[in-house]
Amino acid sequence: MSHLRPKHAAGKVMLVSGDRESEVRYLAQTVGIKEVYAGKSPEEKVAIVTEETRRAKTLYVGDGINDAPAMLAATAGVAFGQASDITAEAADAVLLEPSLAKVDELIHISRHMRRIALESALGGMGLSMIGMIAAAAGYLPPVVGAVAQELIDLAAVLNALRVAIPPAEKTDF
Repeated sequence: MSHLRPKHAAGKVMLVSGDRESEVRYLAQTVGIKEVYAGKSPEEKVAIVTEETRRAKTLYVGDGINDAPAMLAATAGVAFGQASDITAEAADAVLLEPSLAKVDELIHISRHMRRIALESALGGMGLSMIGMIAAAAGYLPPVVGAVAQELIDLAAVLNALRVAIPPAEKTDF
């Protein structure tokens, strides 16, 4: 948990659970979470997550059916372990191994994928704009412009295929 704040700009880490207070406090103390909500119903979890999501982007990690509504209320939801079909459907990502290290790995992979998607989209749009300006100025005949657009699209798609290459750094702790 101490890793999330400086490395991933996590402003607030909370533990919201439907389990008993003693169990939840023990887990929170073990992993270093200060703010704890125990014995919460699914409705109460949704209320807490909705309020936090109004203030900032939220990542909700859960492992049970009771977590599904809160996952939907969060900016992003992650199902832990062998989640039920309902929980997996509500989640944006499912981690088969219930490990906090895997959450860190997920953050790295998602940032890697987002960066590549933005490069492909913005790069393709930028090159297309240059082509349109050149065509409008009369420097690019229609047939050459059409071929150039196909090459731009191909370059964007080939760049996007880089997501298949795992990031060099999947974790940083």
